[in-house]
Amino acid sequence: MNQITVYTTSTCPYCDMMKNFLKEKEIPFKEVNIQQDPIAANRLVQTTGQMGVPQTEINGQWVLGFDPNRVMQLLN
Repeated sequence: MNQITVYTTSTCPYCDMMKNFLKEKEIPFKEVNIQQDPIAANRLVQTTGQMGVPQTEINGQWVLGFDPNRVMQLLN
């Protein structure tokens, strides 16, 4: 079972694209909105060194931005 978390903000079109992509593929994921969760936002920056969203963690590997090819690589 894949562990997938998508870190998002409320105003990010690429976040919506990533979530829609995962939904279309029927891939379950957890969403963390870092605008509503500053602790998660701090942890994200400490972990990846990146402020941008979406950031998607797939089984401990990170995908920065909307990169469906990379997502599928990590899932296969």
